[in-house]
Amino acid sequence: MLKEGLVREKLKNAGRILVSYLQKTLFSDFISFCKWLLIALGAGGIIGLAGTGFHMAIGWAEGFREEQTWLFWLLPVGGLFIALLYRWCGMEADPGTDMVLFSVRSEAKISWKTAPLIFVSTVITHLLGGSAGREGAALQLGGSLGQTLGRLLRLDIKDLHIITLCGMSAGFAALFGTPMTAAIFAMEVISVGVMYYAALVPCVLAAVVASEISFALGSQPTVFSLAAEVVPEISPLVAAQVVGLAALCALVSILVCIVFHKVSLLYRKYFPNPCLRAVVGGALVAVLMFLLGTRDYLGAGVPVIQRAIDGEARPEAFLLKLLLTALTLGAGFKGGEIVPSFFIGATFGCTVAFLLGLPPEFAAAIGLVCVFCGVTNSPLASFILSLELFSGQGCLLFLLAVAVSYTLSGYYGLYSKQKILYSKTRPVFIDRQTK
Repeated sequence: MLKEGLVREKLKNAGRILVSYLQKTLFSDFISFCKWLLIALGAGGIIGLAGTGFHMAIGWAEGFREEQTWLFWLLPVGGLFIALLYRWCGMEADPGTDMVLFSVRSEAKISWKTAPLIFVSTVITHLLGGSAGREGAALQLGGSLGQTLGRLLRLDIKDLHIITLCGMSAGFAALFGTPMTAAIFAMEVISVGVMYYAALVPCVLAAVVASEISFALGSQPTVFSLAAEVVPEISPLVAAQVVGLAALCALVSILVCIVFHKVSLLYRKYFPNPCLRAVVGGALVAVLMFLLGTRDYLGAGVPVIQRAIDGEARPEAFLLKLLLTALTLGAGFKGGEIVPSFFIGATFGCTVAFLLGLPPEFAAAIGLVCVFCGVTNSPLASFILSLELFSGQGCLLFLLAVAVSYTLSGYYGLYSKQKILYSKTRPVFIDRQTK
């Protein structure tokens, strides 16, 4: 009887300990979940509205530029104004998207000034025809607003990292209309090889809320259609062709990163004054636009991407877009590199399709995703992007292409503060920044 009583007492004690532990753990997790549910909904709503406003402003700027074809001659004036604006606000040395990425891994803070500055300067760039995208600006806009909101809520440094990722996701989703890509890209791009899974729920919620707000206010998601007949069935030959194209796209992505970085360094070497650099760069871009005699390279170039996916692209288009975007962003104009990378990848894929025996429309789609993967080192986000942009068509071939592009694109990247933690070819911890 005594032994049975002792056993029962021990079981009761063990039960109490287990219940206490579960209550504490589950309660803590539930409280954390509820906290981030509310924060993500709020951040998604606020940044969704800001991102939608940004999207509309860019749309207005591009529409007005199409009507006033002479505006690109004002690029030197616009560049000077952007440089002075950053100087007046004490943000002359602002590293842009790199600062957003670095802040998630450190205690560095993103200034609240980043959001209005990137909003205004990117609209000016697009209004005057600078060859730049928008998504890099959206990451800065969202990251700045997210971290500013976090400081207002008095979040600690770890939580500030998460709300910054929320902001990045919401800004990307509101502007581009791809919430799944936005959520995964924000978590994946910071440190390649390690994702911040603690931010999964907040990033997904913020991206969904922001994209839904954007849709409700009239913004359309970015979607490209591929005719069913241009997507080949999987076979050993088709797989080999896709691998070949992905390998070529990996080389193109390396070229993109090298040219972008080298042009920026050359500008700073020969024109150390930011104002002079902006004027010279603006003049260079304007003169080249005039000599080319086409508006294909003004702004992000989405119509050209669509033509490439329809099977039409000039063979020199990807190189010209690469040069003009490098000259634009290197001079100090604001915007982003992501849509230009889409342009470069799509037109390159369409151009080399005949060499590999692939349909040019499908090759353009593969090129778009592979170059994006190569320059951002984000294979998971790139695959999800292919699902959202092309409605899941040829998904296994896209997955194969993304894997090859990621592996062969080396340790180059658009963002110098991006870290690659694990080797691309061996299970080895390397912890290095991109070139």
